[in-house]
Amino acid sequence: MLDINWNSVEDEATRLLSDLVRFKTVNPPGDETPCARYLADVLRKEGLDSEVVESAPGRGSVFARVKGSGQQRPLILLSHLDVVAVEPDKWERDPFGGEVVDGYVWGRGTVDCKGLTVIELMALLLMVRQGVPLKRDIIFAATADEETGGSAGAGWVVANRPDLVAGEWCINEGGGEAYSVAGKTMYTSQTAEKGTARFKVTARGPAGHGSIPRDDNAVVLLTRAMTRLGEARLPLHRTATMDGLLSTVAQMLGEGITLESLLRLADDRAALGRVLHNQAMANMFYSMLHNTMTPTMLKAGERINVIPSLAEGWVDGRILPGQTKETFMEEIKAALGDLPVEITWTDESRQPGALESPSEGELFGVIRDVMSAHAPDGVVVPFLCTGGTDAKHLVPAGVRVYGFWPAMEDPRAPAMELAHNHNERISVANLVFGTKVLYDVIRRFCAA
Repeated sequence: MLDINWNSVEDEATRLLSDLVRFKTVNPPGDETPCARYLADVLRKEGLDSEVVESAPGRGSVFARVKGSGQQRPLILLSHLDVVAVEPDKWERDPFGGEVVDGYVWGRGTVDCKGLTVIELMALLLMVRQGVPLKRDIIFAATADEETGGSAGAGWVVANRPDLVAGEWCINEGGGEAYSVAGKTMYTSQTAEKGTARFKVTARGPAGHGSIPRDDNAVVLLTRAMTRLGEARLPLHRTATMDGLLSTVAQMLGEGITLESLLRLADDRAALGRVLHNQAMANMFYSMLHNTMTPTMLKAGERINVIPSLAEGWVDGRILPGQTKETFMEEIKAALGDLPVEITWTDESRQPGALESPSEGELFGVIRDVMSAHAPDGVVVPFLCTGGTDAKHLVPAGVRVYGFWPAMEDPRAPAMELAHNHNERISVANLVFGTKVLYDVIRRFCAA
């Protein structure tokens, strides 16, 4: 990397990210095609063939392939172009302005996930400009629709244009962030993620006049059910990813702390927080060790003086790798007890999509080795994402997916807290750091 002008890279990456933020790709409706075409133009100016494909008008994803010798199978650099909605009045800056202020690029998508798009793009362009010979193809893929499940983006591509994502390995969002534990630093690489198992709760009862209370009021029954679900403490489920993560955390804590002792504490978030000296991390670990169900929406009645005969609530359910909707349903029923309500899976829960890639894989090893060079005092750990990514579409197609967006710890702008939040932003320093690290990972993994 000695011949790379990193000041120039900083300027270019910052400009690219500001430009991407200005495309309002809020999903729904998405409208990612203009953003995808912008990236296609950037790639073509570098001499790379690129293709924008649409699953529907306006729902565009962009792909490019840098050819290697074919000695080994391709690496996919995956990100997504859509972003979640904003409440502009809650922001200090224009969420679609792409402003650079005090060393930070501001705007929706800087963290989730246009920042990664830029880092992957810059790392790829540096490889091309340096003429690095490759033993495997590198596929650049920036897709639509990840925020609502990917059926109009990565899912559509896997089903209709699998040639565009035909690879063995993939670097995706979902990892790379730094966390401090007992004065030491760990960097995450996502090897697993939860699946979606959302459901509707329906309560029924006789209608009546609001002036005459009833014990079988559907609204009361629904609120009891939602309270039980929201307060339930579900069984702990171990995964290889979390065993690896917690084993490292135990070593960092020392003082007789072991993997087994952390697992014994995992059902008591407050106690785990005291051991970790970090309650937010304890809450995250709890979710990474349990199936979860969070009530999020309620609907009942049309008039204040009428007892409705129907009340409905929706619950965001997430299940761990190795779990199924059937095993999760047993946990739901146990939480509800004898309450007479109906449970119906929502459409997006037909295929939950929980997944896990082995942390002993070749790519994970390269990530670990590269990070030890860039951050000698840190350690790379496997990580389980409590949400979902487009990995759920690629893993069933035989791709090993690792979430890795390398970033230094930044108390002023913690990525996990700013994703989907007001005032989303990323430091220019982390944009450059991520490009340096990812360039090194790609070069070591792909160079002939």
